Amino acid sequence: MTAKTNVNYTPEQTTAIVADYQAGVAVEAIAVAVGKSVRSVVAKLSREGVYKAKARVTKTGELVVKKDELADKLAKLCGLTEAEATSFAKANKTALAKVVAVIESA
Repeated sequence: MTAKTNVNYTPEQTTAIVADYQAGVAVEAIAVAVGKSVRSVVAKLSREGVYKAKARVTKTGELVVKKDELADKLAKLCGLTEAEATSFAKANKTALAKVVAVIESA
């Protein structure tokens, strides 16, 4: 028994949506043009390696930073090894951010 592969996008459609996306056409408009859902187009562009997700921001407009990133940054600023800095990941994210800001401004 051979497995049948369902092709959602023709090579021509793939070329067209990649070109449109790189030209700045909105994903929603591309989806309408090819008769696919926005989610399907985003998935195809991701598989093609061209889709860039929008940067997530907080309510205050700042970029979202993960707690682990803050802990790693603090450990680096303090010159600690990974083993010495493991407890930073358990700290409060707000506290980590404030400590990093103080150290960076010093």
